[in-house]
Amino acid sequence: MTKYIYQHKQWPDFQLDTNVFSAALASVRFKQGRLIGQMENLGFQLQKEATLMSMTEEVIKSSEIEGELLDVAQVRSSIARRMGISIAGIVPSDRQVDGVVEMMIDATQNFNQALTDERLFGWHALLFPTGRSGARKIVVGNWRNNAKEDPMQLISGAMGRERVHFQAPDSVYVPAEINAFISWFNEESKLDALLIAAIAHLWFVTIHPFEDGNGRIARTIADMQLTRSDQSPYRFYSMSSQIRLERNAYYAILEETQKGEMDITNWVLWFLACLDRALDSSRGLLNKVLAKAKFWEKFRSVSINDRQSQMINAWLDGFEGKLTTTKWAKITKTSTDTALRDIQDLINKNVLIKVGESKKGASYEIKVEE
Repeated sequence: MTKYIYQHKQWPDFQLDTNVFSAALASVRFKQGRLIGQMENLGFQLQKEATLMSMTEEVIKSSEIEGELLDVAQVRSSIARRMGISIAGIVPSDRQVDGVVEMMIDATQNFNQALTDERLFGWHALLFPTGRSGARKIVVGNWRNNAKEDPMQLISGAMGRERVHFQAPDSVYVPAEINAFISWFNEESKLDALLIAAIAHLWFVTIHPFEDGNGRIARTIADMQLTRSDQSPYRFYSMSSQIRLERNAYYAILEETQKGEMDITNWVLWFLACLDRALDSSRGLLNKVLAKAKFWEKFRSVSINDRQSQMINAWLDGFEGKLTTTKWAKITKTSTDTALRDIQDLINKNVLIKVGESKKGASYEIKVEE
């Protein structure tokens, strides 16, 4: 019978071999400091633009890890509205998107506030505004109380060939377990802030205090701690984006650790290595911000309408697929004739270029200098 980490007598007295990950920690700290320094040199407006990009990625990818796809334009617009960032092409956002965004903003903009059970209940309610997870009604804004269904298990595989990846503590133990976690998270610690982020992520998701949403809230708590580490509400990298790329390895190391002993050195090593790669990937974010600033500086005297501005920004932010008249019309909610006039106008102004022709029509790109 599998013995889980929380069933050991020493729980939650985690053991760490600091000598093993000292070099990994130093590498992350170096890259973290360098990135923050580079971003601070960009100026206030570009820092806000980078934060908008990074937080949009964080919200989108954290949900994707759980198999939930959110609309990028809605997420971006919701963040911009709540942070007072002026962008072109703002679109309405639904309650689900607004809830996830509000949770992330509270965690990162109010990062020095204490974590409490009421705050966690609020985050959980934001994740599930309808009181349902899919078609299933769940307890929202409170700890799971599923004594009749205990044990709560994470299972994969066909019926009769199920594999149990993890079994959470019985719900009767959740209040005491989460109180111990919250007390630890809020107290002064001699541990490096990045190590606290790694431990907090593992500890919270192991308790599994809610019926659903535990992974997303665990990553939000980790991001809150990373923001404390940066000591800045501006976000210039996305941990969840990297975890999404490494999702299989993420679930594997969590399962291995939760079925192991109290030594969680391997989990911390993986977390730091993933964060290191997330910081490397942030160079792409910096390049996007700089390319966007360079573009608008070049064309600041050119007359561009709101629809054109919306599509240009969508392209500069990382447009998926080909830019066509049909897609332009759909995104800007206008006719194909109007879309074609917008496109032709930008071609005449040397902003757009035609790059291809297919059965579905021509495709275009923004003319960006290298």
